Amino acid sequence: MAERQEETEDREGASLLAGRQVIAEGVDEEPIEGNRRLFSGPAYISVAALATTYALFHMLALNGVSISDWTGVEVPFLPQFPMETWNFRIVHIAGALALGFLLFSAHTFSLEGTARSTRAVSLLAALLGIPVLVAGATAIGFAGQINSGELPEMGGLTTWAAFPGTELYQAEVRWFGLPLLVATFGAIFLSWFERREREAFAASDIVLALCGVVVAIYLVAIYGTAARNSVGTSFVPIGVAFAATAGSAMILELTRRVAGLALVIITGVFLAYTFTAHLLPGLLAVQNAYTWQRFFGHVYSDAGILGPTTAVSSTYIILFIIFAAFLQASKVGDYFVNFAFAATGRARGGPAKVAIFASGLMGMINGTSAGNVVATGSLTIPLMKKVGYHKKTAGAIEAAASTGGQIMPPIMGAGAFIMAEITGIPYQEIAIAAVIPAILYFASIYFMVDIEAAKLKMRGMREDELPKFAALVRQVYLFVPIIILIVALFMGYSVIRAGTLATVAAAVVSWLTPHRMGLKSILKAFELAGVMSIQIIAVCACAGIIVGVISLTGVGARFSAVLLDLAGVSQLLALFFAMCIAILLGMGMPTTAAYAVAASVVAPGLVQLGIPMLTAHFFVFYFAVVSAITPPVALASYAAAGISGANPMETSVASFKIGIAAFIVPFMFFYNSAILMDGTWAEILRAGLTATFGVFLLSAGIQGWFIGGRAVWFLRAGLIAAALFMIEGGWISDLLGIGTALVIFVLQRVLHARPGATIPVRGAD
Repeated sequence: MAERQEETEDREGASLLAGRQVIAEGVDEEPIEGNRRLFSGPAYISVAALATTYALFHMLALNGVSISDWTGVEVPFLPQFPMETWNFRIVHIAGALALGFLLFSAHTFSLEGTARSTRAVSLLAALLGIPVLVAGATAIGFAGQINSGELPEMGGLTTWAAFPGTELYQAEVRWFGLPLLVATFGAIFLSWFERREREAFAASDIVLALCGVVVAIYLVAIYGTAARNSVGTSFVPIGVAFAATAGSAMILELTRRVAGLALVIITGVFLAYTFTAHLLPGLLAVQNAYTWQRFFGHVYSDAGILGPTTAVSSTYIILFIIFAAFLQASKVGDYFVNFAFAATGRARGGPAKVAIFASGLMGMINGTSAGNVVATGSLTIPLMKKVGYHKKTAGAIEAAASTGGQIMPPIMGAGAFIMAEITGIPYQEIAIAAVIPAILYFASIYFMVDIEAAKLKMRGMREDELPKFAALVRQVYLFVPIIILIVALFMGYSVIRAGTLATVAAAVVSWLTPHRMGLKSILKAFELAGVMSIQIIAVCACAGIIVGVISLTGVGARFSAVLLDLAGVSQLLALFFAMCIAILLGMGMPTTAAYAVAASVVAPGLVQLGIPMLTAHFFVFYFAVVSAITPPVALASYAAAGISGANPMETSVASFKIGIAAFIVPFMFFYNSAILMDGTWAEILRAGLTATFGVFLLSAGIQGWFIGGRAVWFLRAGLIAAALFMIEGGWISDLLGIGTALVIFVLQRVLHARPGATIPVRGAD
């Protein structure tokens, strides 16, 4: 079966190179996950309306549009600005939970589309609607009681005296907390066994969607009282702990459905640590055990789930997802890939160069490495195989190139927004600082790919196989939304306003294409944005649980102490340790979550070492990104292997080798801050040029090919040594590196040593 599939792919690829033009089509289309439901009729209309409303709600609220001001009617949760921060984030998560559970099943659907009958399970799940309705009615009753004005006030805030022994306490436990937990955990459990047709709702998922709404109703009501001040203490209302427990369980389950088990398992380890930390020795120990009520009363606050990760997903991330959806509607992704083919397809190993260029461009509108692989790799990987790349190498090149999309300014994926939120450094400064590191990353991939093509004597693609460059130049106006975004940011507009202007520009530009956006297309783009946002919102909320554990237990500060101790021995050793932790935390996790966790654990320690905050966070962020191509768990490499048909582990090892030079780049900007645009223009220019040359030397040393010929092993070692000299960034080290490279060049021209040559040793006896 696998051989037949590969033969089919070979025939398809051969037809692509058999004189017909390679034209990218459908690159913008979102892949349909194996567990996503495909509704039709009224079910589709209801879910599409929910997704559209959800995305439109964020766009209106973030831009200060108040429908209440227009109509004079006050309706709860109506888009208005400024909306109270915690309430906005609670509604943001609740909407994603409701939409996510309705759209994504707990299991993967079979290709045949048939499902075995589980009528009894569905009936049992439907019965769980009773306790969730009881909990919902109780939460609404609490909200009415708080808004009635009958409760006493303290310091201008309504009090919520739900202490043990009071009627409120009994009501929170019996009529809200216990029914909510029964419905939540019961529905999660039954969802694993319930089977419905792909176009039908599952009863358990409807119950979970309702549970998400009930949690939001209760928390919005209670956090509007003085009870918010008790968050993180043992005096927090027990209902908050019940709501947070149910909310955390739903976040973990939705994350499992949309992002896999890796992040869920890591979060589970952190949760287990919270309740066992008092039993552990040494570095991980805490003095007193944490109670269930205190921890879960802490985690659903701005120190955890409602903290920096959700702050970013509810503002910048969802705004740029809407921007990406508008670009997709005008088929900009297809244009980017076709432009890449026209610009670089003629070079040797052409499709591999296209993969690098296209992935960099797509990275501006697609913030996930695996998503980038799927978008561009379905076209570039078969073509790479046709021009002579081994299937594992083809997948590895696409994985490494797509991963670089995460650090490609101006959007840089979601991690850059989280960095701005955590550090307080303006996003514009972060985007500017990312320019040279991004160039170095893609330069390293380019050099590795070009040298591989030279070694294998590959050809480029013929003129008749490529899109016409002249025709594509006439469509260069499709870059206008990106240009407007960059210009608006540099003119001092806020990220939200710049993103909104770019989104509007994408709709306007579409009128110059065959894919004109009318009202129907605009609503469709908002629907697409609502669906696209679910994964990243779930991941950010799940990462928030880990951040909550770190903030409560103080384990991050203890890791910082370890880094300080290591720095006393060697600062380089401390950096290597920080690199390992960042990569380890990032394995199997989306970049957003990986960076958020690493920024809480590792970055504070680097700052305490005296490293500038921007450098420390960029160091962590860079390695969180490249964890996507680091074995043994490399998400981008696994996605590429699925397209190329190669072994996933072999592909991940090959992508690690292709991206190896990129692992040196963070050490470069540690030793030379000019790479992060910190210095005079002369210093920045010299740092960029010498660092690029260093990356070239490292690529040549690893590939064993230098200036048109294979390099003998001791010359390869010399090339790697010369590259390492270029890392430090000082004049002396740069001159040593350049001098070493010149000596190697002369030796290679004079000696003509064979690749397998050895150095003869005489007189050893």
